[in-house]
Amino acid sequence: MKRLAIALIATVVLAVPVVQAAPVKKAAPAKRAAARPDWVHTVVRTPEGGVRMGNPAAKVKLIEYGARTCPTCATFTLNGAPLLTKTYVATGQVSYEYRDFPVHGAIDLAPILLGHCVPTRAFFPLLDAMMANQRALIGRHDQIPQAKQEELQKMSPNAVAAYLGKFFGYTDFTVKAGLPIARANACLADRKAVDAIAAQTAAANKSYTIAGTPTFIVNGVVAEKVLDWAGLEPVLRAAGAK
Repeated sequence: MKRLAIALIATVVLAVPVVQAAPVKKAAPAKRAAARPDWVHTVVRTPEGGVRMGNPAAKVKLIEYGARTCPTCATFTLNGAPLLTKTYVATGQVSYEYRDFPVHGAIDLAPILLGHCVPTRAFFPLLDAMMANQRALIGRHDQIPQAKQEELQKMSPNAVAAYLGKFFGYTDFTVKAGLPIARANACLADRKAVDAIAAQTAAANKSYTIAGTPTFIVNGVVAEKVLDWAGLEPVLRAAGAK
């Protein structure tokens, strides 16, 4: 009987189909959230001679025509631009392009030439530094001797830029910021760069009739009577920035 029982058990066991365990599926790795673009440090030069930071596809496109010797421009750069970049540029809603405009003529030439002499990534930091030190840099304009002023009238634009850049301290200031002196002198002597400034100034007046600085352009339209952040922000919001 025992042998028969054992045989029957063996038969039953062999008759039961073997069920294989389903393979355990490994959990898919959690997807990381896509990193948000660093729009504040997305900086490019534009065909119009400006430098733009931010999302090139931003809904609101802001252009500032400014002068590095303009006190109102300096106030905006130091007080308004940080709020602009933090709230609107960093989020990709607004792109911000700065275009130099020589509102004070010859005095503006050296800081413009030197301001564009640095690598693109250093453009806005140097602009900020020039604006922060504007009062110290241009505070000596009444001290140019009369004879020298008359002599400057007969000099080439590049020679004037070289003299005034040295006189006001823009050349030394830019060199201390990291620009090699040879490179600074070469930029001040660049006649093509001076011609480009003249052409860009003429184009700005033709397109927008720049009456003074700063002049803000929002999506191609001049923001009339807007000179500061308090006036500019509502215009940006009306254009679609949130």
